Amino acid sequence: MTPAEAATQAAGILGNKAKMAKLLDVRPPTVNQWCSGVRPIPAARAVQIENLTDGQVRREALCPSFPWSGAAA
Repeated sequence: MTPAEAATQAAGILGNKAKMAKLLDVRPPTVNQWCSGVRPIPAARAVQIENLTDGQVRREALCPSFPWSGAAA
């Protein structure tokens, strides 16, 4: 699964892209860019999304370039 696919899955779990943007306190175009793969998902946002989806979408799927194994939980 690509980060864009993971972001799209998260948006579906949370209701839609607009609702996800509101929950994350970001502008809707930002979420659209994450879901289209135009913009990478920051590690901090990946953690928030994982928490909002109750772990259904993992931070590693959203931001695979971050060294999660070395990060504190």
